[in-house]
Amino acid sequence: MNALIFFIMLENDFFVALKAYVFELFKNSLPTQVVYHNFNHTMRVVEASNEIAMAENISESELEILLMAAWFHDTGFTMSHEEHEEHSKEIASKFLKSKGVTDSKIKEVQSVIGATKMPQKPQSKMDKIICDADLFHLGSVDFKKKSNLLRSEWEQTCNHVKSDIEWYSSNEKFLAEHKYFTNYVYKKLGAQKIANWLKLKKDLKKAQQKENSKTSKIEKGEKKKNRSERGIETMFRVTLKNHIKLSDIADTKANILLSVSAITLSIALTVLFPKLDKADNDYLIYPAVLFILVSVATMIFSILSTRPKVTSGTFTQEDIANRKVNLLFFGNFYKMSLKDFQDGMTEMMNDRDYLYKSLMKDLYFLGLVLNKKYRLLRVAYTVFMIGIILSVVAFLLSFALLEI
Repeated sequence: MNALIFFIMLENDFFVALKAYVFELFKNSLPTQVVYHNFNHTMRVVEASNEIAMAENISESELEILLMAAWFHDTGFTMSHEEHEEHSKEIASKFLKSKGVTDSKIKEVQSVIGATKMPQKPQSKMDKIICDADLFHLGSVDFKKKSNLLRSEWEQTCNHVKSDIEWYSSNEKFLAEHKYFTNYVYKKLGAQKIANWLKLKKDLKKAQQKENSKTSKIEKGEKKKNRSERGIETMFRVTLKNHIKLSDIADTKANILLSVSAITLSIALTVLFPKLDKADNDYLIYPAVLFILVSVATMIFSILSTRPKVTSGTFTQEDIANRKVNLLFFGNFYKMSLKDFQDGMTEMMNDRDYLYKSLMKDLYFLGLVLNKKYRLLRVAYTVFMIGIILSVVAFLLSFALLEI
């Protein structure tokens, strides 16, 4: 059989109408996401089928069945991606019956269409030809281009999304296991298919190296993040420690001032007050009263600077859910049950932002407490300093006036 028979066959009215029908079907009904199994692919399969048929020297009647099957084998994609071979058989049967094709021929066409289903298991010579024609691109120089179209189609129509490594790996395995069924295609495309397979292995290796490099960068990023986390924790630890030291210093200063004021007050009460009963010591009244008032005022401000604030000691699950409670301060939980406190702490430890915000809140309110302590302490020291000076001046003036 020569190419002239094929040309005459495709140019007869039947195949012209068949081609027009398939073209309009793909044009009007094929989803735009189907970018591989379209009319162009069908044309390539028809041409490859003819080329292989010429070399394999099949009969004219077999060629007719083969070409009809080639034209219809992917028309089922216009209906569904799943079980498209069965839909293709239905579409072929409907058209061929309308053209008066016998039932026996229609069954043969449907059988050849069914041979293209993966995994391919051809039985007849026509089955082997259409199977090789359908996967003709495996041994072509544009294999990668066709493979990318198929990948895009699967991603859009089947949500079949794969990474580069997964895609290259599955393609490499498919090419390694695939075998052409006809001698003609094996001889013509075998070398290029091996070249495509080797190129796939190379692409797979590059993708794996890229992924390993990416993983390495992620690991480095994680290490850097961990270092950053440790830096943040160190910052909180040092800052909180410094604030606690400042609070201890403030309390120590307040205690010193409180002790000194108490001593001066006790001296005034034991030494000066007994002398005020005598009429000739009335000049000491005002300096003594001033001295006592200064001591008392200093003690009051010293006590205020160290006086603890009493809080409710309770919180609710809603407070935890809304991140309103700071569980790091004892005043917020000392009245709670152990279980509620443990649940709250577990919630906080599982939430990095909540934990850090609690530490920030603890640091912030500790700063407010320190501000109050040092402000009251400054007032106490100022009162004590000015009061002692005024008291000494008052005593000196009283003694000076007495001599006059």
